[in-house]
Amino acid sequence: MEKKLLVKKATRSEKEVYAELATLCCRPGYIHAVAHFCFRDNVILYSGDMKEADMRKMSSHSRLIRTEINTLLGLMIKAEIDWSLPAPKMVQEYMDATERLLEELHHCLTGELWSGLTKESVENGFNPFERGPVLREPIFYGGEAAYNFQYLDLAVRKYTADVAWLEANRGFTIDQASRVAKAVEEAHADRFHAIRERMRKQHPDEWTMLPFFAFTADEIVVKANLANDVVERVLGAFELPSTEHNEGFNELHDFNIITASPLLRMPSGEFLSLQSYSLAEAIYEAPHHWMYQDEAYRPTLSRNRGDFTESFVAERLGLVFGDKHVYLNVDIFETKAKKISDVDVLVVWGNRIIIAQAKSKRLTLESRKGNDQVIRDDFKKAVQSAYDQGAACAKRLLGNPYRLATADGRTVVLPSDIKEIYIFCVVSDHYPALSFQAREFLRTESIDRVQAPLVMDVFAVDAMTEMLQSPLQFLSYVNRRTNYAEQLLASQELTILGYHLTQNLWVQPDINLMHLCDDFSAGLDIAMAVRRTGMKGSATPDGVLTRFGKTTVGRLVKEIEARPDPATIDLGFLLLAMSEQAVTEMSRAVDRLAA
Repeated sequence: MEKKLLVKKATRSEKEVYAELATLCCRPGYIHAVAHFCFRDNVILYSGDMKEADMRKMSSHSRLIRTEINTLLGLMIKAEIDWSLPAPKMVQEYMDATERLLEELHHCLTGELWSGLTKESVENGFNPFERGPVLREPIFYGGEAAYNFQYLDLAVRKYTADVAWLEANRGFTIDQASRVAKAVEEAHADRFHAIRERMRKQHPDEWTMLPFFAFTADEIVVKANLANDVVERVLGAFELPSTEHNEGFNELHDFNIITASPLLRMPSGEFLSLQSYSLAEAIYEAPHHWMYQDEAYRPTLSRNRGDFTESFVAERLGLVFGDKHVYLNVDIFETKAKKISDVDVLVVWGNRIIIAQAKSKRLTLESRKGNDQVIRDDFKKAVQSAYDQGAACAKRLLGNPYRLATADGRTVVLPSDIKEIYIFCVVSDHYPALSFQAREFLRTESIDRVQAPLVMDVFAVDAMTEMLQSPLQFLSYVNRRTNYAEQLLASQELTILGYHLTQNLWVQPDINLMHLCDDFSAGLDIAMAVRRTGMKGSATPDGVLTRFGKTTVGRLVKEIEARPDPATIDLGFLLLAMSEQAVTEMSRAVDRLAA
């Protein structure tokens, strides 16, 4: 969920507001206020099937987002945690003061937007988003790029090749860590009804939300079906050390230890996981840092990261197009032996080509702090280099006849009349404000028959291929998504995909910019959770994938959607781009003619 852009001018400096917030977070019993925020803003209560209305609060601008709550926790642990329960009135005062300070802090970050804004600068094409300090706001407040279950499932894939190192140095595998994290969520769900009934019998002065987020190692042993010592090692790896007080967390974008060690130990001996999402993200991110500390293992680590991204993208695209149409690690040869370039993943479908270039470069801590040069350097390594390589390959595919072969010796035969080439720039990790930075920093060139690049992470690839599993549906969406690249603005790709699934993506030519809010992804959020976690609800959002199938035009699309014939692809693009009203009227006309 992205935070609403605030334009009110700050009256105090960010440092002053941050200092007051830090003092507040160290007040006696403040952790109970954080627990209440976590319950209010992260727990979704629903009955029967999950519906979009149940998800609506997750897009509320008044909701505290994960990065804000992690900031509160990071400041709270700078002192010894006081677990005493304050009076309800005091908890409410803590919460009111916290929200006021967080809003003021947001004003401070957005204040950079107006720095240097004058009539003269606007006339000279002033763009505030070209400056690093301005980007601190979208980097901190941008929407989440992944679902927690994606972090856990993909982490297993990401570190499969590192199993030997992890077992030797940490005593567990990432598959076991993922099972522990899922068991923690199950433990929380199982406790809900019992704790609710207990609270009904308590005086309101005794109410606290902390027990909802607590669990014991014994509970996890049973639910994860793992040995006790394995569970203890996993929990210990993500538990905040008792001596750790986050001394380096002195500014908003400093490293916050709570992101790597999100589990707290309560006086009772129970563990506390206030944000399950943070634990899932730590399991995906932290092992990379562990292994990076082993200097001798770094080359292997780097190779494994690249192999994971490429193989995962190839596998997901194979789900849509079929393995025989997807090629991994394609070398381009000018002569029999002279290699001039390579494509990480190549898809050949009719007269359409997809070139996917994968990178494992991350957004560094200095970038998050607003360092202009480092932001641009990170982006160049993560995205620009991927695009440049993809564009160079596209030119060669459209130019002289080159020989293409995979690493295992398979020859790749291209169509003689390539109509369109799509370039995917894929990063392997959550890259904050990725779509926003791509709009500002990516330098592209106009190449005949090559569409604007689509910049995304592996989580977006996962969701796109999950929901659009027919080649025609997938290519139709990609075609419009790339053609509308300059007209669409959203915090992340999942929002745009969610909008397409329910509204059928279309932007009128006379619209310069269309901003999509995160609540458009509600149907997609539910569908992905239903498919991946077994949650009750609709596995397909009501929209482009459900309504057209009931019409004559929809049945025609169904018959041609898996045919790689150039003519049927063009026809499919035309039919899928039609509005619901147009499809209905055309279907009626065809039915009347047939009758």
